[in-house]
Parts: sequence; structure tokens; C-alpha cells
Amino acid sequence: MTEPGLYIVATPIGNLGDLTARALAVLGECSAVACEDTRVTGKLLHHAGLKKRLIRYDDHADEAVRERLLAMAAEQPVALVSDAGTPLISDPGYRLVRDARNRGIAVTSIPGPSALIVALTLSGLPTDRFLFAGFFPAKEKARAETLADLAPIKATLVFYETAPRLVASLDAIAEALPMREVAVARELTKKFEECRTGVASELSAHYADTPARGEIVLMIGPPNEDEGKVDLDIDALLRAELADHKPSQAAARLAKAHGLDRKTLYARAMELK
Repeated sequence: MTEPGLYIVATPIGNLGDLTARALAVLGECSAVACEDTRVTGKLLHHAGLKKRLIRYDDHADEAVRERLLAMAAEQPVALVSDAGTPLISDPGYRLVRDARNRGIAVTSIPGPSALIVALTLSGLPTDRFLFAGFFPAKEKARAETLADLAPIKATLVFYETAPRLVASLDAIAEALPMREVAVARELTKKFEECRTGVASELSAHYADTPARGEIVLMIGPPNEDEGKVDLDIDALLRAELADHKPSQAAARLAKAHGLDRKTLYARAMELK
């Protein structure tokens, strides 16, 4: 029998078959389930053949709701879930976990799906070191500041993003880090799962023509040791070519001479022009 305490239960990010046997067992024995959206969690529990007391707990939940959950968890098993994936990963819940631990309430995590980890394993980008930075900023200035702050970090950068903002975010990356390898993962574990890689300008052009749908994980590869030097050299070469050629011609000439990506060079040439 499941002991009293707080159980952090990972739920599927798309494919309902990813609900683990242990997660199902714990949810079945919990007296209540704290969740972001009772409608979303209600559908999952219905699929699992369970009917549980659902308590809404999100970023807007007040202290009274947290106190209520803590009082329950001290005497009976209570589950915490998110709408999809592993709770607390860019989701509400850390205050609840912290307060439970401070009061001596047992806290157990039931591992399972996480869009962050799934995307990294699909991307082909280095995974020995990575930095998860939550949702990519929505405003232009904040995007630029975030990229400037994180660009020197020698690790793969991982963000969550929404489909309507994807092209603007890729454009910001193309401007700040034009030569970095980027990956876009979406619809993870679902029928139309996709992980597309390339430089940001290429990906921006693709998704401008073919708008993305679903939830997105946006990843930026780590810097090369001589990244700064390469960027400066490319700018100098492009400026020299632009003195006598159109941007398309300048990009084509440099791509052929140095084995670089023509589309990326063209995008940078247009910015310099």
C-alpha cells in the first residue's frame, strides 16, 4: 500500500502508452491528484480507468491551496502531476516540494517522460553538457539579451517554445549565432514527431513556408572554440565581396570558396548590406 506523502508523477507528453506501470499504480492509490488543468488530467485518468479527486495547483494557486495539499500529504498519499511530462520542469510545484520536505513529509518522484530529454536524445547535438533555460523569451529585446548571456556557455542550450513564436525566435538566433547548429523538435512521441536540424536561418525559412504545430523544444549547439574569430572573418569577407557583388552572388562565391552554407551567408550578407 502506498504510504502517506507527496508523489511527483510523470505523465505522457503525447503517447498515452508512455504512462508507466508504477505511475499508474501510484495514481490508483492516491487520495487526491494536484494538477495544472483538471480537464487534461481528468482525460488521462479516464483513459487509465481511474476516478480521483482533482485539485487545481498552478502558478496562480494561493498559499491556502498549498497548505491544504500539505495537510493531506501528511496523512495520505497525494500525487502531483503536470499537463504533460515530468512535473516541476518549467512547471509549478517546487514550492510545494520544498515545503513538504521542510515539514518532514515524504517526497517521492515517479520518473517518466520529459520533452526536454526526449528532444535532446533525438537532436544529434552534444548531450554531455546542456543547459535548460525554460521558455524562450517572447519579446525581441529579451531574446537578444538571453542569447548574449548564454552564448559563451560551452553546452547545448535547450528552450521550450510555442509554434506561433518559432520563426521569430529562429530569426533572433540567426542574427546572434548565425553559424551555430540548431535543432527543432516537435510533436514528440506523437504520430507526426519531427526533429529538424540546421543553422537557424535555414530552419526559419522552412518554418516560414511550413508553419509548425504543437509544442516545441528548441536547441542550440555549443560554441566552437574559435567561433568568435570565424564570425569576424566571415563578416570581413562578406563586406569585401559586397563591394562588387550582389548579396546572392557574394554568398555563392564565399560558399564555394570556403565550403560554407550559402543560405546562412546570404542571410548575413543581407544584414550587413
